[in-house]
Amino acid sequence: MTGLLSGAPTAVNPLRQLTIDQLRQRTSLKWREYPDDVLPLWVAEMDVPLAEPVARAITDAVARGDTGYTAGTAYPQALAEFAARRWGWDGLAVERTALVPDVMHGVVEALRLVTEPGDAVVVNCPVYPPFYESVAHADRRIVEAPLGEDLRIDLGTLEEAFRRARAGGRPAAYLLCSPHNPTGVVHSATELTAVSALAERHGVRVVADEIHAPVVAGGARFVPYLSVPGAEDGLSLMSASKGWNLAGLRGGLLVAGPAAAEDLARVPLGVSVSTSHLGVIAHTAAFRDGGEWLDSLVAGLDDNRRLLSALLAEHLPAVRYRPGQATCLAWLDCRALGLGDDPAAVFLDRGRVALNSGLTFGTGGGGHVRLNLATAPELITEAVRRMASAVG
Repeated sequence: MTGLLSGAPTAVNPLRQLTIDQLRQRTSLKWREYPDDVLPLWVAEMDVPLAEPVARAITDAVARGDTGYTAGTAYPQALAEFAARRWGWDGLAVERTALVPDVMHGVVEALRLVTEPGDAVVVNCPVYPPFYESVAHADRRIVEAPLGEDLRIDLGTLEEAFRRARAGGRPAAYLLCSPHNPTGVVHSATELTAVSALAERHGVRVVADEIHAPVVAGGARFVPYLSVPGAEDGLSLMSASKGWNLAGLRGGLLVAGPAAAEDLARVPLGVSVSTSHLGVIAHTAAFRDGGEWLDSLVAGLDDNRRLLSALLAEHLPAVRYRPGQATCLAWLDCRALGLGDDPAAVFLDRGRVALNSGLTFGTGGGGHVRLNLATAPELITEAVRRMASAVG
């Protein structure tokens, strides 16, 4: 695989700037989990250089020795300004935010604020596997509300799940994935308004994981859950992690609607002070100064979605793929290939391509794989070639 990419840097597409040899020097999970003969297109790390404004902010902080405990409101202020520019939403109040070490830590804390041990948490499956792990860690139980055939929220199914979750009058929460991982669906304002009405009717508190919100395709519009009517008692988790590849520089924000401010005040102090100061610096710089870089990334991901569609049509026409409007991920229905419930295992064993197994995404995940599009087009081309050879 050496030399597969040209390595010529470009100011246009950060997904084309690193060679395979450079990527294999990385020590993060994506590139160290599997042997070197495996092409890793699984965990949501992006094969990009760090955005220059973020790199500069971190470098400057290290040069100052600025590595203590985090303080101040620069992070939520930067996010509020980003939300106004990108989403036309001016309702993110800095005083109704709390730092959290990362989004999934924040999810656990939010669930603890609005439910008690043993209470139900509704999720739309197939969904990001840590939803299941985090709910279990919080000592809550999952109630699944499967997505519809169109991979969108099925409101009838959701309402029935709310009824089951609230059986006996116990509190319940709805852990909303917006945009949805793994499908890449961007929920519309109409859908989210209907969700908030159902939640209010059934007394269910909504916790929205909106970590992928910055990574929305051209022509699509992300709608913050807290911006829709009836969502005043909702809680949201946001971060620059997915938009700028900052998983190793952790930092998230728990954002409350106006009617949830008192809940937010109960977040333990130890949660916020555990947030990485360098992480906060990095995320602040990304939201404040990383817009141009993000635009280039989003354009590159749009190109990769089109490329993957063409490659699958040519080499694996039995695989069903509906390009998402957000995230850097592709959800592939491989059931027609006859590879069983876990085609990812076959692609790894026979094709030496690492993908996420759909089984870990809950009901509806069998026979599917998740592929990470945040890499060079040449690597996607090679991955599909290997996948086709695995079933040929």
